[in-house]
Amino acid sequence: MKTLDDLLLLGDPRLYSVCEPVLESELPLVKNWVADLHNVMQEIRDKYQFGRAIAAPQLGIMKRLIYMNIDKPVVFINPELTDLSGEMFELWDDCMSFPNLLVKVSRHKSLTIHYLDENWTPQEWAIEGDLSELLQHEYDHLDGILCTMRAIDQHSFKWRPTP
Repeated sequence: MKTLDDLLLLGDPRLYSVCEPVLESELPLVKNWVADLHNVMQEIRDKYQFGRAIAAPQLGIMKRLIYMNIDKPVVFINPELTDLSGEMFELWDDCMSFPNLLVKVSRHKSLTIHYLDENWTPQEWAIEGDLSELLQHEYDHLDGILCTMRAIDQHSFKWRPTP
């Protein structure tokens, strides 16, 4: 089982890599990957009091997989974002890979995410607001993009006080 010690931190070259799709033959591995993602997200929540979702590459699993757990767990396998709204909003983004740094970014207000669930069943979900932002952040991880690379300008960084 992976732990907080396995979380890749800002500067690790793997965080800047584009992930490979999950293959249907790898579906039996997804359960263990999700268990690892869940465990590390819980440890982040306990230590830093934030964390709603995590992308597989943050644990060195270089696959297109996102795990979200807000009210219930949701597994996004090979997600694709479509219908990104022209309307944008700004916010201070955080990331488990640099938990004390906040980055001001601009994100699409709404989008549709197409993905396979843990049973390899195609799903589609139209979302807006904070969930839209969250999934854009996690999706970026699958393409090797960190929110630091999306900062609005050179003044869009601030430290979060340690809880």
